[in-house]
Amino acid sequence: MTRVAAVDCGTNSIRLLVADADPVTGELVERDRRMTIVRLGQGVDRTGRLAPEALERTFAACREYAAVIKEHGAEKVRFVATSASRDAENRDEFVQGVLDILGVEPEVISGDQEAEFSFTGATKELTGDDLYLVVDIGGGSTEFVVGDTHVRAARSVDIGCVRLTERHVRQDPPAREELAAVRADVRAALDLAEETVPLREARTLVGLAGSVTTVAAIALGLQEYDSRAIHRSRISYEQVAAITGRLAAATHDERAAIPVMHPGRVDVIVSGALVLQEIMERAGAREVVVSEHDILDGIAWSIA
Repeated sequence: MTRVAAVDCGTNSIRLLVADADPVTGELVERDRRMTIVRLGQGVDRTGRLAPEALERTFAACREYAAVIKEHGAEKVRFVATSASRDAENRDEFVQGVLDILGVEPEVISGDQEAEFSFTGATKELTGDDLYLVVDIGGGSTEFVVGDTHVRAARSVDIGCVRLTERHVRQDPPAREELAAVRADVRAALDLAEETVPLREARTLVGLAGSVTTVAAIALGLQEYDSRAIHRSRISYEQVAAITGRLAAATHDERAAIPVMHPGRVDVIVSGALVLQEIMERAGAREVVVSEHDILDGIAWSIA
């Protein structure tokens, strides 16, 4: 086995997976998995630049992760950066900071590459010859991938919980017209995605990332976040719609009081839940299979 470290830096969070990978048996044994909300994409949709305070939050997390990687003795490290750093004018500053701290240069990957990693991570352990639609709802973008054992079609579109919240939401709780504006953006983006990806053909919808896992944790009635309970759970459309409505009607403080709500998701979870609900409606999905294995696992496999 090879001990690898995968880092995924998105618009809202930065995450680390240290694992032992055996490409012969297809086994990936997790040694450490952690997530930090850094909101790297703060203001990028408006300014086109990474904010100094967002960079410092991200670099602080990188310093913590560097210590974890050293402690576990990972032989290979791969750092992948996604939506926010793709969009930013000053991404060179971000790249140099990560290189100084971790000793590896972050790869600012395309949306299509992001989609492939997400699909591999989410479906490698699933059995059967099903046709999957994998959706990865991030902070700045959402990736759509359809495939079985291999990717057949993929598309990344610029709808994410941070981007949509910053673009449209000003009131607490969000006003009806603000929610309508979020939904309109999502539907327009789904039209774009559907030009490339057959959203209605897959038999199984697999949902990834924090917006999906948070909705799942609420649906399961968890009193604390439990990735083992959430992973591979099945959440119905009716549950998603009810939770989305509940979150949209709640104030910031009421959402913050939900036991499984991460503090860094309180202000963006409404937009994230709306994205999930709209995807399920477009795809005609009666349920979503929730996966805790995602782009991080796909990055780890790419190293191995």
